[in-house]
Amino acid sequence: MTVDIRVVRAGQMYRYYLRETVVGDGRRPARTPLREAQEQAGVPAGRWMGRGLAVLGLAPGEEVTEAQLRNLFGERGRHPYADRIEADRLAAGDSAKKAFKAGALGRRVMVTGVDFVFRPQPTIYLLWALGDEETRRVIEAAHERAIERVLEWIEDEVAVIRYGKDGIYRVRPPGGLVAARFRHYEARSGRPLLHDHLLLSVKGQRLDGKWGSIHTTALHENTVAASALCNELVAAEICEALGLATEPRTVTPGRRPVMEIAGVPHELIRWTSRRSDQIAACLEELEHEYVTAVDDDGELKFLPVVSERARAKMNAMAARKTRPPKQTARPLAQLRAWWKASAILNSGVAVDVITSLLEYARAAAAAIRARVAAVVDIALAAVDVTATVFVMNEGGRFHRRHLLAEARRHLALVLRGRRREPGLDEEIVAAAISTHCLDISEPKTTIGLLADYRLYTARWDLADLPARPRPPTPAPDPDRQPPTDPGEPAALRPPGQDAGEWEIPRIPLQYDRAVLAGAVVREKLRTTTTAAVRGRAYDIVAHQQAAMPEQLLAHQDADPEDDDQEPEAGPRSGIDLTALRALKASRTDVEALDLTDERLRRLQDAFAKAADHAHETMNRYADREDTTTPHPVREDDQRAHRPQQPDRHRGPEAGR
Repeated sequence: MTVDIRVVRAGQMYRYYLRETVVGDGRRPARTPLREAQEQAGVPAGRWMGRGLAVLGLAPGEEVTEAQLRNLFGERGRHPYADRIEADRLAAGDSAKKAFKAGALGRRVMVTGVDFVFRPQPTIYLLWALGDEETRRVIEAAHERAIERVLEWIEDEVAVIRYGKDGIYRVRPPGGLVAARFRHYEARSGRPLLHDHLLLSVKGQRLDGKWGSIHTTALHENTVAASALCNELVAAEICEALGLATEPRTVTPGRRPVMEIAGVPHELIRWTSRRSDQIAACLEELEHEYVTAVDDDGELKFLPVVSERARAKMNAMAARKTRPPKQTARPLAQLRAWWKASAILNSGVAVDVITSLLEYARAAAAAIRARVAAVVDIALAAVDVTATVFVMNEGGRFHRRHLLAEARRHLALVLRGRRREPGLDEEIVAAAISTHCLDISEPKTTIGLLADYRLYTARWDLADLPARPRPPTPAPDPDRQPPTDPGEPAALRPPGQDAGEWEIPRIPLQYDRAVLAGAVVREKLRTTTTAAVRGRAYDIVAHQQAAMPEQLLAHQDADPEDDDQEPEAGPRSGIDLTALRALKASRTDVEALDLTDERLRRLQDAFAKAADHAHETMNRYADREDTTTPHPVREDDQRAHRPQQPDRHRGPEAGR
């Protein structure tokens, strides 16, 4: 996720933003004017954005003043020039009450804005921090344009003003929205982190001229889609301007790959991730406490396994516990010199790579462009997107926004930093809804009739897809596993072992199953609609090839004489190189079908092995539980490991 969201309330939260956020996350000295404090911190002044500025007498790019911020965000949603308007009305003879009302934008509210935090991918801000001035300016310009595009999409497709009884009427703000953007250069750890805070006002004007409040829930629900759009836009513009390309990198096993700039060493990302390492270490401790927690009777409080939901909650706890205090902000020129020296000394990357990082990235991009053909097949993309969203959402129910976010991720994965045609993500979503989705909405209310809140599921049956692996339980190895037999006190940690050395059992992540589901659906469609697939075999393999990591691709200069040799013992590759080379030479249907079968068989073998292991461990504990007396379960204990059921308006991906 590269776009975070948080509501801004009038009062203490607004004062926090005015005291620290608007001056580069530093500590603003008391009684220091805003612009002077920003100059001392070495950060640029805030700038106004949005199509709704003209109604308020503001212009895009105009500097944000402290009085404007106080009126719009601190005084419960007043006009940025409310002081001047009120003074003019009083001078004209109006009463104080009427003059105050003239400076208000509709009804006063407590939630006055929403703070969007935009940050590019780590490899992008590493190029920004360690590159030359030209590279820095190109990346900052692309970052700004991506924010503008995302804001335009929010204005056109997401933001709604609710009015009427219980907010039953919804309308897009025709005049647009108003936002103030503030740029920051570093993280709390002092490492480089280019990011912008976009304070979006909740005030919007309706067609009748009255002012209303933007529905903040809709903004939260579409944060994932906004993040996917921002990632795609900024990477495409930077790659086109600097001659770069992106590649998928697996950060966490079992989760979806992250698209990063090819050629930037991962060791540099580790150099910037001091905060992530602290969170990971604290998370290990919390997971150990979770699986070994016992009640007064010596029995385990929770399941001896960490679910995905529990892991997300503990990750948030670890982030709060390890949050360092803010440092004094420094000018960008000083920071860039310090970052380069620190990277050379501490990252473990060669000096020539750091000083010539852009050239290394361009060389990697040239190799990718020569080997990977970016083929976007809307029909195949619709299958992948629907299968992924269907599996990733509990119960197989989802909304259009989930499909849109996944379509944008799919395009970023396939295009590798190339620009796409406008509206291509919408075409994929339309194809997915019309071909593979079933509308299960029950429009008993006004909101149920809106397109954004139509509830869908896949046309396939859950029985058609591979069964989700059952939660694994720990193997009976007391020296390596923290949880003990149910009903017995938790075993002490072996001396000399840190929490990170324990093998904490975790429920498998859903993305692996989503990938397998997409392969199963494509295989079923291929067998049932062979005529439609014939003639597109090469496109299918080109699509799969474009989505493959570089280490799994077949090299163009491979020697065909080696095809007759027996494969050596060891781990099998992720793709049949022989079939792929034969397919490139002949472009026939047979090799493509064999290739699909091979990938599918390997995925099924891996999941079957994991499922068998899970069944064995669960049966082992089932035999033990039969001999023990069941103990009462508290309601809060059940909530700790009960999967969240999505309602008709929200899904598990909403707001992540």
